Amino acid sequence: MLLHPTYFPNISHFVAMLKDNAITFEVCDNYQKQTFRNRCDIYSANGKLSLTIPVSYTQKKRQQYKDVEVSTTENWQLQHIKSLDSAYRMSPFYEFYIDDLVPLFQRKFKYLLDVNLKCFELLSECLEVSLDYKLTEDFILPNTTEDDFRYLANSKKLPDLNFDTYTQVFSEKHGYLSNLSILDLLFNEGPNSVNYLENQIRHL
Repeated sequence: MLLHPTYFPNISHFVAMLKDNAITFEVCDNYQKQTFRNRCDIYSANGKLSLTIPVSYTQKKRQQYKDVEVSTTENWQLQHIKSLDSAYRMSPFYEFYIDDLVPLFQRKFKYLLDVNLKCFELLSECLEVSLDYKLTEDFILPNTTEDDFRYLANSKKLPDLNFDTYTQVFSEKHGYLSNLSILDLLFNEGPNSVNYLENQIRHL
């Protein structure tokens, strides 16, 4: 199972990981902007909202994903925790999980990869799933391995996966939004989240 580690991964990432928990994270690729590597989508009162981690990166200075640094020009952690509170404080399980996630917003990170690996570890604990992973040491070319799900990190190329609906806080205003960050599922479904994810494997 080959994936890019992403910021609070979307639901499809965790469906893929539960499908085959022998996970390899690709970290030796050339970093690409406007992907879920440094972004997640949540459901706010105004609809879909993207939370983005600022990074120090330019197209002229190409870097491998593992070497991309988090920018220190803005307090993104404070912005994100405030956005999560505004979006989900009325959800059934927000109070149950948020304290477990707070350490991510209190620690200073140098590299984006470290943020995303910490996200993965915290979410695995919240979901109470045991998922082992390793990191690539060299870039793995496309079409050279089975179960290559790296495309799930590309927000512009995601297929319509037809995941089942679940109750969302603002669905009466904006309808159901599919394949958001796993945080949306966790805050709304709580302990039922793993059952939901396992039921979606048939769509992937």
